[in-house]
Amino acid sequence: MPRVRLKPLSRQAIVVTGATSGIGLATARMAAERGAAVVLTARNEDALWRLAEEIRSHGGRAEYQVADVADAAQVDAVAARAVEAFGGFDSWVNDAGAFIYGRMEDVSLADQRRLFDVTYWGVVHGTLAASRHLRERGGAIVNVGSVLGDRAIALQGPYCAAKGAVKNATDAFRMEFEGERLPISVTLIKPGPIDTPFMEHARNAMGTRGTRNPPPAYHPRVAARAILHACETPVRDLYVGSAGWLTSLGAALAPRLTDYAMEALAKPTQESEDPGRAERRDNLYEPREDLSERSSLKGPPPRGRSLLLDAQMNPGKAAAVMAGLVAALGAVAAGARASTPRLGHRRRW
Repeated sequence: MPRVRLKPLSRQAIVVTGATSGIGLATARMAAERGAAVVLTARNEDALWRLAEEIRSHGGRAEYQVADVADAAQVDAVAARAVEAFGGFDSWVNDAGAFIYGRMEDVSLADQRRLFDVTYWGVVHGTLAASRHLRERGGAIVNVGSVLGDRAIALQGPYCAAKGAVKNATDAFRMEFEGERLPISVTLIKPGPIDTPFMEHARNAMGTRGTRNPPPAYHPRVAARAILHACETPVRDLYVGSAGWLTSLGAALAPRLTDYAMEALAKPTQESEDPGRAERRDNLYEPREDLSERSSLKGPPPRGRSLLLDAQMNPGKAAAVMAGLVAALGAVAAGARASTPRLGHRRRW
């Protein structure tokens, strides 16, 4: 495998799909805050224009291109816009996705195909467009998957299937690029529940007034940190949130037991009578209200830090901390043994 050298963010131009909402929006803002030039893309032109103006008003560099990632030609136009605006790009983040809640039998095949067109084919279109540009220049492709690509949950079957396809496509692209010795890093981000507007943007076929995330949820900026780390540091994959990682681990070690758990949790953790903002509801075919990182749903505040992600991003530091804890526990245990009188031993005064 060739050594992939990635630039610091302040010297990069980064393309972000799905840039007007949730994780994509948090990533675009954070990248600009850290000095990167950003090329924003989504379907909502008004939101794109306002976001680009917001970034520029804070001294950042931003351009945008309207695109539906389900259309390969429109994705190619995003790459062309990045070349025109900034002379090229160094990282490409595939974040755009579509969402449906409901039983597989209750979701129309047309809606399932549309979800795949955006969530799976959008990643393929983006990766192909990015790789054509990066094969000589070098850089990073960061695909936003999900722990649900490792382990499905009932009532999100089409989404889980699409994210499973994203996982395997990402792995295939990575191996093929390495086989060609291309200087391209390919990373899969695996978020657990994140408090984004996707629950409100989702098409709801469950018959409830609203939908929600299984707790605990994390702030979108936690996922954005993982994405931008992958833009600077070659890494295979990153989990965001320990609960999601444990779900994936359970799927690998005890799949049938995990089936039972996911069946039992499906309804109580995903059905809701809180519809959220009506202006955001159902963006499967047309864009709806954007420019929010978080959802408007009631509930506990999202977690602002993932210790598991910190450990993945700083493995040397994490190993040192673990070694220190083990040494400290060993010292405590040794001290406890030393201070415990032996059986049958009597003190002499």
